[in-house]
Amino acid sequence: MDISPLNSTSVPAQLSLNTTAYVNTTFSVFDGCEMYIEAILFDLTLQCMNVIVGIPANLLVIAILIHNRKDPSTSDLFLGCLAFMDAYFGTITPLSFLNLYVWHSKEVWSAIKFSFGVKDTSGPLFLSCICLDRFVAVLFPMTFGQLKHIKYRLSLTLLVICLTFAYSTAKMVGGLPNFEKIFTAEVLAAFAWMVVCNASILFVLKKSRGAGKDDIHPMKKKAFKMVLSILCIIVFNYLPLVALFPFEDHYTPDVFRCYVQPVGFGFLNISSTIQPLVYLSRLEKVPFLPDACVKKFTSCIATEKSENVSAKEPSA
Repeated sequence: MDISPLNSTSVPAQLSLNTTAYVNTTFSVFDGCEMYIEAILFDLTLQCMNVIVGIPANLLVIAILIHNRKDPSTSDLFLGCLAFMDAYFGTITPLSFLNLYVWHSKEVWSAIKFSFGVKDTSGPLFLSCICLDRFVAVLFPMTFGQLKHIKYRLSLTLLVICLTFAYSTAKMVGGLPNFEKIFTAEVLAAFAWMVVCNASILFVLKKSRGAGKDDIHPMKKKAFKMVLSILCIIVFNYLPLVALFPFEDHYTPDVFRCYVQPVGFGFLNISSTIQPLVYLSRLEKVPFLPDACVKKFTSCIATEKSENVSAKEPSA
């Protein structure tokens, strides 16, 4: 799996790092899937969006977190690490194409495999950390007050980074039996945890409301919006993987490699763009950007939401 387009459709489908042809031959991104290119084009389009939109958005998130460092949220460390990893992943797409058609370097290809290992692991784990932070804050506020010191989040961050680098290094080296099952188990576990965690938080926050919609405490309302956005992200970006990958044996090898894998990882990869945009959309004021741009952006979103609500209302 680690040398198929499962998580790297911008590299040849069945490339072996032991072959010397890699250094001398130009490969196509559709190598081995020339008759099934639609899903690969879909994944490549999303990866290009990560470069055009995702990298600037993630850098802006990092800049905002640094700007707000005097009044940080307890989840800012996880958000910053996630934004950094996503920005790093976005820079790999241009390198992939350059290596395919210009450099033909085995070392660069190994670095690309490492980056896909980072994406496989860092996203689910850091999102799980954010969910854990919100889960404890809402359901166990007294315990959360005792664990607000930064040392606990630093320890958890270091653990996630170590796991990420260990997985990415193993992916880069390759050759481990049933290695792909590690990723499948990780995604299934992270998805289940995040869904249960966020569903519990949403239930508690909804239950804490008074008779009116605006009676909820402002801090709880902020937490409600955060966990709701995370729940939308994990359903949109991780549900395709969870729904499709466990049934690998039910597909033919070509269909799984050329259709199922690129589509599943396409949804996962685009999270590098969706996550920072969702974070920015929750901010009341975005530093470094003119107020006119922010107002125009928010007004467009408000107009679209109102149109959607009007469309859903039953006619008299």
